Amino acid sequence: MKSWAVQFDEPVPYQHGLEMQHRLLAARQAGEIPDTVLILQHTPTITLGNRGRDNYLLKTPEEYEALGIEVFHAERGGDVTYHAPGQWVLYPIIRLGGKGADSHNYLWNLEEVALRTLADFGVDGFRVEGKNGAWTEQGKLAAIGFRLKKWVAFHGMSFNVNVDLSGFQTIVPCGLGQPVASMQTLLGDKCPPMDAVRDRLLANFSKVCKRELEVFHPGDFPFTQSLSKNTQ
Repeated sequence: MKSWAVQFDEPVPYQHGLEMQHRLLAARQAGEIPDTVLILQHTPTITLGNRGRDNYLLKTPEEYEALGIEVFHAERGGDVTYHAPGQWVLYPIIRLGGKGADSHNYLWNLEEVALRTLADFGVDGFRVEGKNGAWTEQGKLAAIGFRLKKWVAFHGMSFNVNVDLSGFQTIVPCGLGQPVASMQTLLGDKCPPMDAVRDRLLANFSKVCKRELEVFHPGDFPFTQSLSKNTQ
């Protein structure tokens, strides 16, 4: 059976993305749907994972509101990161089993998806021992944070293409305070379009995670109730 992927053309508010994940998570745990991957961009948002601390936030709540940035405490692993248009976010809601039933192996797989995608566009990416994600000579480009419930993974990875990096200056990224990069900062005018990067992310996910993906837009997704903005 093929796995599913849903690609969104317009930025999705973080709360809506979280609600979609929860509905898909419950459906996957119940065996109602196959493994499903969401790939989308978020409206400007800061999320703190279960290791994130409020002192990683460099602005007050009022200042973030004035900047149009929402702030959420997320249930994923990891520290603090920033989401905005120009960054792809990959949310795989997949059941881990067999050789993939180990969270460390799954982390490695998500890193590999990011590194292969960078290589597809001539960017030299690499791992850094003791730090997750995909790194480049100019800084971290892909951040990873996920959670498992009954061996079904959700949350996932963010991958910077041409996102405005100024949002990262309002936080201590990943609690490390190290530089953040994007394909735009690395490639300049040669930065590929968003849809080209999206397609390579999905293709590499399919190959690395061994899931054949059938790709949908929200309007033709078979389990359409999971994408509703209504939580009921």
